[in-house]
Amino acid sequence: MQPSSLSRTLTEDTLHVLLGRYGGVGDLVGYEPVSQGLLNRGYRVTTTRGRYFLKHHLDGQSARARIECRHRVAALLGELGLPVVPVVPDADGRSVVVAADGRCFALHPWIEGGHRHGSELSLAQCAGLGTLLGRVHTRLTRAAPEAPCGTQASADPAATYETIGALLERVRARRRRDSFDELAEHRLTERRALLRRHARERPDAVQDRFCGWVHGDFHPLNLLYAPGGATARVVAILDWDRLDVQPRAEEAVRGAAIFFLRPGGTLDLRRVRAFARAYRGGAHATREELAAAVHRVWWERLNDFWMLRWRYERSDGRVDVQFPAAAALVVWWTAHYEKVRAAFCD
Repeated sequence: MQPSSLSRTLTEDTLHVLLGRYGGVGDLVGYEPVSQGLLNRGYRVTTTRGRYFLKHHLDGQSARARIECRHRVAALLGELGLPVVPVVPDADGRSVVVAADGRCFALHPWIEGGHRHGSELSLAQCAGLGTLLGRVHTRLTRAAPEAPCGTQASADPAATYETIGALLERVRARRRRDSFDELAEHRLTERRALLRRHARERPDAVQDRFCGWVHGDFHPLNLLYAPGGATARVVAILDWDRLDVQPRAEEAVRGAAIFFLRPGGTLDLRRVRAFARAYRGGAHATREELAAAVHRVWWERLNDFWMLRWRYERSDGRVDVQFPAAAALVVWWTAHYEKVRAAFCD
């Protein structure tokens, strides 16, 4: 975890009050925001008895019971041998404390480590990553409640056409267009043509037997590696906020598409193959399950414009930097569909 110079949104007085809700963590010495993770907010806190990570759960007090449930599941996963960061309970034994203004926080021990992109991993580490995710999925069946069944429909291209049209109107209406706007217009028109060409390949609703509990946000910023080179291991899986019931293998495909994405918008298929083979073994997943997941995630990416919606509908540019490679990947993946599928299923 690396601290940053983000402006503070937590006052020292509030932090003193929060720490007073815990027994035995010591008195506040200092704190600073942690920046890595676009959608998270947290603080490295130093006390007279050690260092901690204080996470601000943005869902608020109404989500307290759900957050605490996820903490309990994560704790059980830790007992089952997964590298999960425990929660420090408050004096009442609760894992979430609520500030006077209703904001929810959880305190964790500070874990030393660093984040690694897939390009920094050896093939053995890529395989280890796949094995780890497989273990997460299998052990969640023991730690989480019984997974509710239900069909999950794929994206409707008719709705996607409407989204593309609305976004194009917003892009073209901008008075001072920049290079990002030009790229966005190009990718939107390109994607519309791709979608028309492949509209008949919309996947059916996912089968219940492929679904189960998943981490929900498995990507490089949610894994901490111990210091070291080609043998460094994962010391912590972070951020269980999106724990959910989803098609399991789709998390593997989505994770690989983030870990092994190259800057130009292609995938490192050699590393993908090492990761996927190990995941299949760790999760006891079949090639059929992986093939279905590859197709559904490809279709999902073909129909997805969340980054552009953030920029043009919410005026939020935090994820703009991710758009060029992510948009290029959709085009490359479509052109190399069989090679990508083989990397996950061979």
